[in-house]
Amino acid sequence: MSAEAHAGSGSKLDHTRQSFRGWRGQRPFWGGLLAILGGIPIMYFPYANLTIGSMTIRMATTAGAGSLIIGVLLVVLGLTMWFQPHSRVFAGVAAILLALVSLVVSNFGGFVIGFLLALIGGALGISWAPARPGEGTGTTAAAGGEHAVEPDLGAPVAPPVAGATYRVSGAIDDESGTSPDNGTNGRHRAG
Repeated sequence: MSAEAHAGSGSKLDHTRQSFRGWRGQRPFWGGLLAILGGIPIMYFPYANLTIGSMTIRMATTAGAGSLIIGVLLVVLGLTMWFQPHSRVFAGVAAILLALVSLVVSNFGGFVIGFLLALIGGALGISWAPARPGEGTGTTAAAGGEHAVEPDLGAPVAPPVAGATYRVSGAIDDESGTSPDNGTNGRHRAG
């Protein structure tokens, strides 16, 4: 298929794909997906019947209810990472802890498959961070011209100067009433 034929076809499909891509980029999508996929084998295997020929093997354990609870919680935590991305650290830590508990409770964590998926999903949920402004929007130093300089985020910050007025966009950055100018040195007084 040529580029011209591809460009004209499926504008609604392209729009849907681009909007999904934008939605996916604003949250820990892969961490949530792996947490959901990790919960499925953990809650499935204790209730499954495996038939080999005429022999039926049932993997039911006394902790079947515990496996079901762990699996459902992992699915809920994965959905939480998707739809509440600001609580991704809590959901990631909880997914890791549930994955570790599933080793003991649920047939070695769904035969290690669910354990590994939930563990990696929780780690991805914790480590994901939203993009900084201007990042991922296609703006680069080249867009500002050939002499544009990118800021050095690792540069040391100069210490504050005693008696100086600190301003942000022309306004004094002193909404709390505590600044080096009035001598409170960051402390509040009662009364």
